[in-house]
Amino acid sequence: MSLDAKTVARIARLARIGLEDDEVATIQGQMEGILGWVDQLNEVNVEDVPPMVGTGLAQPHLRQDVVTDGDCREAVLSNAPDRVGPFFTVPKVVE
Repeated sequence: MSLDAKTVARIARLARIGLEDDEVATIQGQMEGILGWVDQLNEVNVEDVPPMVGTGLAQPHLRQDVVTDGDCREAVLSNAPDRVGPFFTVPKVVE
């Protein structure tokens, strides 16, 4: 596939890449090289290759959506610098 300078300039504008007129020819050659590599992929025979697991085929492993308190109150409160019963205590901020 070949690209003309007008198409390369349009792609650059859409990608918000500022190209000078002398840079368009360089980028045009590089983009044609990339498209050449992509065209080579069309030559690969993939008839007997099974599809890989993708987003449409994979089933996520889900856990039950159950509300719990975590049952680790004492472990969490053991890190508190000060506590009263099952609560954190903080300094008074409003007088």
